[in-house]
Amino acid sequence: MLYHPNLYDRTQPIGSFWETTVPPLFPTDITPLSQDTTCDVAIIGGGITGLNAALYLAKEAGIQAHVLDAGTVAWGASGRNGGFVCVGATWLTNHQLLQKFGGEEVRRFAQQQRQGTELVRHIAASEGIEIDAQGTGEILVAHRPSRWQALEEEYDFLTEIAEYPCTLWSQKDLAEHAYHSPEAHGALHIGVGFGLNPLKYSRGLANAVRQAGLTLSLQSPVEAWEKSGHWHLLQTPGGTLRAKQVILATNGYSDEQLVPSLRGTLLPVISNIITTRPLTAAELAAQGWKTETPLYDTRLLLFYFRLLKDGRFLLGSRGGTRGDQQERDRQRSWMIRRLGEMFPAWKDVEVTHYWNGLVCGSTTLTPHVGQFSADPSVFYSLAYHGNGVATGTWCGRAIAQILAGRKRVEDLPALLRQPLKRFPLARLRRWYLRSAYAFFGLQDQQ
Repeated sequence: MLYHPNLYDRTQPIGSFWETTVPPLFPTDITPLSQDTTCDVAIIGGGITGLNAALYLAKEAGIQAHVLDAGTVAWGASGRNGGFVCVGATWLTNHQLLQKFGGEEVRRFAQQQRQGTELVRHIAASEGIEIDAQGTGEILVAHRPSRWQALEEEYDFLTEIAEYPCTLWSQKDLAEHAYHSPEAHGALHIGVGFGLNPLKYSRGLANAVRQAGLTLSLQSPVEAWEKSGHWHLLQTPGGTLRAKQVILATNGYSDEQLVPSLRGTLLPVISNIITTRPLTAAELAAQGWKTETPLYDTRLLLFYFRLLKDGRFLLGSRGGTRGDQQERDRQRSWMIRRLGEMFPAWKDVEVTHYWNGLVCGSTTLTPHVGQFSADPSVFYSLAYHGNGVATGTWCGRAIAQILAGRKRVEDLPALLRQPLKRFPLARLRRWYLRSAYAFFGLQDQQ
């Protein structure tokens, strides 16, 4: 574990607002593996990636899979994120992307990202999942006047290379279309993506997986993993699941001790979210708020925010390097203060929910989809860099297509198929993060 055990304790309530929008899970919904079982494909991780992989295998390839999760459905980032169905999924700059991969491969990746947002809508519609879709695209806000040039550069990249529909907004335009704030100095509207309720989406995927005839075993952590001949033996407290192939879809909650090939390759990062009580029409008007489209800003330590379906306001931010209760309390207080500074009309509005979770980065700062060279019967899809709703949906399906022989790893954009690499002195990953946070904080003041 990289952080305090609290972040990995699946017996503790998450405390998210999303949990209040779905019915409680009944005991019949939480069925652990209780006997030794055999299947074709074992999927470790019952979040967006694993559930989409299972759904494709069952409905499109006729392959029976068995999903294992150590907690409940979407207990990790899949059910507790900010609900941004957006593009991105890399922490490389545009210049770094072009320098490393070239324009054509970057364009392929950008189109894959766009396809991911469209696939979320398609799956929700075809499976009858109510996801509380909101807004059109995404809005990138300049948090200082000095960041206007960054918006222009992003506009050039997204229109010329990614081929996304985009519009630059002056500070006046932003106030007319969205809101005003002392920390809003123009914006870029990116015409790809939308917002949703991530727990409704994930629960809906789980129901679709069950209706397709697949087994979903919850509260079934894999405690040991052995190979016997061509069979993988996944041992849980209630029984052993035997499978010919395995898909690893655990992202920022991956157990590096269980999977040696992952050791030192990932960097889980704490992300924090608060939500307010529902805002009144007068309170929204006081801040000039006019949009349901998700927003984020130009900080390296970015804020992401959106108005929810019932009028609550959600604000999220990266931060924290320990994950204990003291740090949680401090982070919550800091975010409430910053909410009031960014949106002065709401500085006294009650904050009803605070929660956090782990997004997942990698050494290459890009997502990873593929097979382990040491054992090609083990497939993986992870490291979405905070943009996992759309990317996890697309990559979950892609890894299932590869397993089913419908797609090759070589068919994926180059950004997705790089080999996993270990961090130098991986035990110091949290110290790397602290140094980065300090540097980013200074940069964000400029």
